[in-house]
Amino acid sequence: MHDDLTFPPSDAPLADRARHPGFPRSNGYDARWTVDNQMGPHALWLLEWLAPALGLDTLSPGSRVLDLGCGRAMTSVFLAREYGLQVTAADLWIKPGENAARIAEAGVADRVVPVLAEAHDLPFGEGTFDAIVSVDAYQYFGTDDLYLPALTPLLKPGGRIGVVVPALREEIDGTEPPEHLRPYWEPAFWCFHTAAWWRRHWTRSGAVEVETADWLQDGWRDWLRWSEIVADEHTDEWHVRMARHSAEMLRRDRGRTLGFVRVVGRRP
Repeated sequence: MHDDLTFPPSDAPLADRARHPGFPRSNGYDARWTVDNQMGPHALWLLEWLAPALGLDTLSPGSRVLDLGCGRAMTSVFLAREYGLQVTAADLWIKPGENAARIAEAGVADRVVPVLAEAHDLPFGEGTFDAIVSVDAYQYFGTDDLYLPALTPLLKPGGRIGVVVPALREEIDGTEPPEHLRPYWEPAFWCFHTAAWWRRHWTRSGAVEVETADWLQDGWRDWLRWSEIVADEHTDEWHVRMARHSAEMLRRDRGRTLGFVRVVGRRP
């Protein structure tokens, strides 16, 4: 997707480095804000890739959306600003008060409600939402065979769920990670799967009609680029160290194994 793009060098201003020709909506957000509030891969780039497959432009302003595993609510702010949606920003690790301040600063306190919620104990009624979105979070709970059938009743009939997850180009045989990734492999990586795996996983659940399950071509390049930016620009040493670790891993892998998948399903 992005092989032909040339990006600014590492000594360029942050705003230039964080500008991506493939994601014009995301370019409207302050680069320092995205660096300071990141919790991994660039969540706005991933959400902007998901948006057309999920049909966000077709939702009426004021439609209700659950942002599941919203982190520091950047994606929730994006959904409210770009599409005029009413967003429930649900996360387990970031407290609602912290997100409320961030949401208010972004000027969307009237459209985004932060809540503390665990993915298996969501305090919402059946048919509450027009859509469910999850960016870089669903892999941690959604590989459970029984999870999607329990989640989709929260959607109105005909509503869609769309997720973007770190993923594998091909499923890994055996019990060991690829040799070149062994120094970087973490137990959590075993929840990474291919687009075909996710399509089968959702289809056999019977909970949704799968409309999209595909791989982001050269998504590893975006992941690497963002990791390098965070490593250079973040002010917290832990985030700098983690970003450097990710960048080293992605440079070694060069897209052979790791990338991103988006999956969209519609509740019948």
